[in-house]
Amino acid sequence: MKELIVETDSLEKTHELGRQLGEKVTPNMVFLLDGDLGAGKTALTQGIAKGLGIRRTVTSPTFNILKIYHGRLTLYHIDAYRLEGASQDLGFDEIMDDDGLTVIEWADFVPELIPDRYMNVSVQLLEDEKRRFVFKAVGEGI
Repeated sequence: MKELIVETDSLEKTHELGRQLGEKVTPNMVFLLDGDLGAGKTALTQGIAKGLGIRRTVTSPTFNILKIYHGRLTLYHIDAYRLEGASQDLGFDEIMDDDGLTVIEWADFVPELIPDRYMNVSVQLLEDEKRRFVFKAVGEGI
């Protein structure tokens, strides 16, 4: 398993990290973001959206569960925090078969959605607005 650790020390640098990722992602990629509330998961996703050429403001989908944004690739932003123990089929597996990028926050609450290939991104809030991002590629060809 490949691993990369990157630290940022401001919101702007977190957005820039995300923008760089967004410029490089390819269709059908899945990012699983984990970290405490306020760690920077949505901030990273906002940067990814910029890298995809998305002009809309990206916000946390906590109350909507899923938000969809259109750019170079479609961004499917899922917040699974409120889905723990949910048993109904919400159709998320179908969007992951689309040619977009799927970003799932709190993926541990929906283990049935985790594909064979994904990028796990662990986000940790450090002191003085610093954040540590640990990227782990899981599966073949990622």
